[in-house]
Amino acid sequence: MFDRLFGKLGELGELGKRGGNAARGGPLAGLTVPSSAGVLSCRVLDPVHEPVRQAEFVVSDAAGRKVLAGETDPYGTALATVPAGEYRLAVTAEGYTPHHGSAVVAEGVHTGLGDVLLQIAPQAPLPEPGDWEIDPAHSQIGFTARHIGLARIHGRFNDFAGAVRIADRMEHSAMHVVIDAASIDTGVRMRDDHLRSGDFLDVGTYPTLEFYSERFAHRGGSRWAVTGALTLHGVSRTVTLDTQYLGLGSGLEGETRGACRATTELHREDFTLTWQTLLARGIAAVGSSISIDLDVQIVPKKAGN
Repeated sequence: MFDRLFGKLGELGELGKRGGNAARGGPLAGLTVPSSAGVLSCRVLDPVHEPVRQAEFVVSDAAGRKVLAGETDPYGTALATVPAGEYRLAVTAEGYTPHHGSAVVAEGVHTGLGDVLLQIAPQAPLPEPGDWEIDPAHSQIGFTARHIGLARIHGRFNDFAGAVRIADRMEHSAMHVVIDAASIDTGVRMRDDHLRSGDFLDVGTYPTLEFYSERFAHRGGSRWAVTGALTLHGVSRTVTLDTQYLGLGSGLEGETRGACRATTELHREDFTLTWQTLLARGIAAVGSSISIDLDVQIVPKKAGN
């Protein structure tokens, strides 16, 4: 199988009076604050003092319990109304070193922490150029689908193999993954047999799923977009994996390992997986969208594989 795999690789003052009154002036005018609460705010900036939008912030109490969480607005601002007390603030953003601060919020008072300046996080070293292979024993290809409009069904593919050719520039790298369609596993034999049948994967006719990519695009920090062709049920479609590179480490035997997580969403109809039945209320038994979650470790290709 590996000959086939590698052969295809080429190439966030005061608000006003207490008692729930609204602030009378400034940008917070009209905001009603409960008598026992105050407002906590900060503005998140990058090293050149540009706002960091969609930075994630978490406000915790003195005991470390999360009080609330959210994202900064397009101007880098985080704003929260919280009960009076002592708080800790954690701010994180992709590609930046996390920030941790503390504040005391008084009743009816706007506690502004000013500008939070995030620093660029050091980049994790990339794998050395050359041929690598996915370690199936420490990797997982999982999926999640909606069932009868309520619960989610989780599953995975147990048998797969993959090759990655790391280029001198990571953007020029390539990968090829082959998945045994019959190895689908949701923990229920009757359901798995149905998924293998002609209503779904039709494994007798289409025994494998394949993904081939030679488009690795850096999105900043540890984020990469890996775009390629997924062939499923005899149909090929372009798919992009939203990938987080986790860096390099050493295994139990001292071997070098690289790791990443990746997600994407597929629509069954795109691959002619159109079997459906409706419940009495008109709800589909199986949802159209399938969420894919990958946890992957790669190791240098062994000689002879």
